[in-house]
Amino acid sequence: MRAVTHQSFGEPTDVLDVTEVAEPSPGPGEVLVRMVLSPIHNHDLWTVRGTYGVKPELPARAGTEAVGVVEQLGEGVTQLVTGQRVVATSQLGVWAERFTAPAASLIPVPENLADEVAAQLAAMPFSAISLLERLDLEPGQTLVQNAANGAVGRLVAQFARARGINVVGLVRRSAGVEELAAQGITGVVATDEDGWEDRARALIGDSTAPVGIDSVGGEAAGQVLSLLADGGRLVVFGAMAAPVMSIPSGPVIFRDLHIEGFWGAQVSKDMPADQRAELFGEIITRLLDGSVTLPVAATYSLEDVRDAAAANFDVGRVGKVLLRP
Repeated sequence: MRAVTHQSFGEPTDVLDVTEVAEPSPGPGEVLVRMVLSPIHNHDLWTVRGTYGVKPELPARAGTEAVGVVEQLGEGVTQLVTGQRVVATSQLGVWAERFTAPAASLIPVPENLADEVAAQLAAMPFSAISLLERLDLEPGQTLVQNAANGAVGRLVAQFARARGINVVGLVRRSAGVEELAAQGITGVVATDEDGWEDRARALIGDSTAPVGIDSVGGEAAGQVLSLLADGGRLVVFGAMAAPVMSIPSGPVIFRDLHIEGFWGAQVSKDMPADQRAELFGEIITRLLDGSVTLPVAATYSLEDVRDAAAANFDVGRVGKVLLRP
């Protein structure tokens, strides 16, 4: 069968290839899944570069989330049936025609959820909603986030709105404000415009912002920090632009500001099963009622994975880039 692999760490557009590999067989407690669609996430490409929190042994396969169809059950698997649609998440190597996964880790997909939506069901929506859980905000409170037009930023805004939480979003270019408005996401300010901080503070109003989310790094982290209330928390989710945050020490010291990290994969691993199930139930409910949307920018075949990886970083991209067999 065909699978996307890389023999070395490096730029995905240089090192990703489609190769012929032996078809896997499910072991005890596992199932064989035929891949239907798989999204490209930033963390997938960082893993290929060798710069993510998990570094696989080489040669390595790529991709971590996919919707597929169960083709074969391993010994002892009773909770799934062949022909059932499922979502795999945090399962390295799903950019392939088929892959195996522990049956207990797979998420059954409702019949009325389209493949294009189901393919994105787990990683980004779950990161966004579990991040909101960590923030522990009450309805009516306000959070500030940068990268508001990123995949997680859009989802945080939508889930927060459904929970009655106000979100002030920062984007690096004015076109991003219009892109988000087209998806029904408002309360967004472009930091490339003069007076952006005053507009952001006007959106926050008298409520103050006890929490901010930084997904960019560099000076953008300090921009979020500047909008927080005294005693506020800056939660670091990502570093899309820079691996180092530019944070002034004065506000941290004199305004008692706190900085903490959030890694969705570890949070998911440590989360009690009943809480995880409850959050996935909320995700599916929001997707089905339309209060949360998961657009698709483009779909590529496995053979075009290098082009797909390049398209992932297109400026102004709206929605995920997907791979199909």
